[in-house]
Amino acid sequence: MRMIVHSLFALALLLASFAPLSGCGAGSRSPYLNRSEPPRNPLRAQELHEQATRLAEREPENHEQIEKLLREALAADLYHGPSHNNLGILYLDAGRLYEAASEFEWARKLMPGHPAPRVNLAMTLERAGKADEAIAAYDAALAVYQGYLPAVQGKARLLARAIEPDDEALRPLLEEIALRGDERWREWAMREVTRLARTKSTRY
Repeated sequence: MRMIVHSLFALALLLASFAPLSGCGAGSRSPYLNRSEPPRNPLRAQELHEQATRLAEREPENHEQIEKLLREALAADLYHGPSHNNLGILYLDAGRLYEAASEFEWARKLMPGHPAPRVNLAMTLERAGKADEAIAAYDAALAVYQGYLPAVQGKARLLARAIEPDDEALRPLLEEIALRGDERWREWAMREVTRLARTKSTRY
């Protein structure tokens, strides 16, 4: 299971109220809005979240038990941002896009200074075919953390898929990835730079 983005527990461990995601199941409501305000136990929520993290590291395929622990963490403290974020990753991994987006919206609001929930939301929107909204979410991640590489990479990948990529917007992202990305991303960025140059030469 790819966590935080990440990774349930690698890149997005940072995660108040829910705002519906436009166009992604508009009439639905968050499952957390129907309950009365419970007493909060942040320490217990963190403890359960850590249990879920350890389980995800040992048994990444055990989605059912990981989800159970994360839900118990949110029952202990509805406003525990990392649990919302990582529950969203589980849902995204399972293709439950609206539920994933709902959790990332919670996480985004509860973790205003962290880019990971915004990148995860962008990935969800991208998978739902909402490219413009995904770009806006990647930009939001970069607004709270300038140069955040997962956001740079995600935005560049999405822009590169356009039939006629915007050279002015894409090229600086590719250059940054070529400098800072891992080997696989650097190779991809250099191929895209070459492709952009060829595409541009055919226009003139």
